[in-house]
Amino acid sequence: MYEYIPEVMTFKECKELLKVGKNTLLDLIHSGQISAFKIGNRWKIAKQSVIEFIRYR
Repeated sequence: MYEYIPEVMTFKECKELLKVGKNTLLDLIHSGQISAFKIGNRWKIAKQSVIEFIRYR
């Protein structure tokens, strides 16, 4: 079901997948509901974190 999702997504890819806006995704990251990390000034979000968020929200 989630085979097409890359293992590590960009902020934009995650935002489009979840169909949420920039501020909503930032809120989810800062509240710890979605795990993410930065490389330089770019957010990277792990596929597993997004799948868990989708399953348990």
